[in-house]
Amino acid sequence: MRANSWKNNPVTTVLVTIQVIVFILMTLAGGSTNNLVLLKFGALSTQLVQAGEWWRLLTPVFVHIGFAHILINSITLYFIGIYIEQLFGHWRMLVIYLASALAGNLLSAYLLPMSLSAGASTAIFGMFGAFIMLGLTFREYPAIRYLSRQFLVLVVLNIVTDLMVPGIDLAGHLGGLVGGFLVAYTVGAPKIGQVNRVERLIATIVLLLGLVVLFLKVS
Repeated sequence: MRANSWKNNPVTTVLVTIQVIVFILMTLAGGSTNNLVLLKFGALSTQLVQAGEWWRLLTPVFVHIGFAHILINSITLYFIGIYIEQLFGHWRMLVIYLASALAGNLLSAYLLPMSLSAGASTAIFGMFGAFIMLGLTFREYPAIRYLSRQFLVLVVLNIVTDLMVPGIDLAGHLGGLVGGFLVAYTVGAPKIGQVNRVERLIATIVLLLGLVVLFLKVS
């Protein structure tokens, strides 16, 4: 992999920068733990989504609750984003990120309609899912297979933590994970090799059907 400069990873750098800027603005507006501020800056609220604010299915990925939240997510996004962006390419990385956020927020809005949620973790779990896809598809590459296993272990540990710690949006994490796994097949990874066409088609159909069904359920 090339040096970890912003020139090599512009999408990752921009995404981290946006969420840091949003956090600063939220702090100046009254604090990132203030519910009114969270709603003002785009946190996920099922009731508001149903009222027509569909953009809330994507904007929560840039909104964070508290300093620890933004710090952990920014660091995680930066380091896994570098891998994803260089292995998939710039625009594919962005598609994976946003599609995972959409899938995670849709599932969260459906299963947790009374909650207020935010954070990049839906999209971050999606990138974990994308890496797991790489490990399954390109088993012949030892480095990718090894990293995929490491990320899978990290996912399992995070899910166990989600189950034990109250207030964690497990639905959003699982939705993002599955969404990222499926959309990774859809966009492919031509820098590494070709994805089986049948697997690509099946993953695309499942992804689109899942998003449509969840959208109809939420609306």
